[in-house]
Amino acid sequence: MKQSKLFKVVSLIGISVLTMGLFVGCGNSATKTTDASTQTAEASPKNSTETTNSDNVIVMGTNAEFEPFEYRDGLDIVGFDVEIAKAVANKLGKELKIEDMAFDSLIMGLNNDKMDFIAAGMTATEERAQQVDFSDSYFKSKQVIIVKADNTAIASADDLVGKSVGVQLGTTGDLFVSGTEGVTVVQVKKGTQAVMDLQNGKVDAVVIDEEPAKKMIAGKTDVKILEVPFIEEEYAIAVKKGNTELLNTINETIEELKANGEYDKIYEQFFGKTE
Repeated sequence: MKQSKLFKVVSLIGISVLTMGLFVGCGNSATKTTDASTQTAEASPKNSTETTNSDNVIVMGTNAEFEPFEYRDGLDIVGFDVEIAKAVANKLGKELKIEDMAFDSLIMGLNNDKMDFIAAGMTATEERAQQVDFSDSYFKSKQVIIVKADNTAIASADDLVGKSVGVQLGTTGDLFVSGTEGVTVVQVKKGTQAVMDLQNGKVDAVVIDEEPAKKMIAGKTDVKILEVPFIEEEYAIAVKKGNTELLNTINETIEELKANGEYDKIYEQFFGKTE
């Protein structure tokens, strides 16, 4: 199958187009606009902690704006990643606490000991691997393009050139689009905000991970996901560099969940049965 020009650009420049620590982006000649709003950690006491210095507690860092992987259900943070994290905590015999913050602040928070690991639908990229150690992959995903339902001008990744595209700051969607010349990149803190901007005509398209995209447009008749091949990626859990003991435990947990059928049960809970 013929690759799109955008995919070729990404392949040529690699993920190195953003060498800034958290991939907030500085890509070639693409024009960028950054949303001025900020996201604060609003987790309830059972979902938040300020320190990882406890023998009885392990802290997961995340951005609870990424349904179905992590999102809010009342005061609680729930999701696919949370269930994986609970299994890790149970294996260690510890209580799981969740630190909720902006996605582009997670790696800094991890390296500043605000959390023990990151489970946030995070793609294991080469640049991120220079700052953290990644577990084995636990989920395969891909980036998709969301457009207005009546949009006929954008049918593939090639058509994003010359258009304004909304992305969540610091994500791989931001990374891929920011590395493409001729695209006006509009960076926001939340993927849901990018979709709202699309609905309101502030951007021409949104690039974001497939499963959250499905949740974000569910029940909406004015937007759609393009059925075109795009960039595939794999999610992994991040730990502070050198934390081999925790990394081994996480890998063992992922392996055990897949072997004993629990992974499939968690998958079905949040995504439904596989075909």
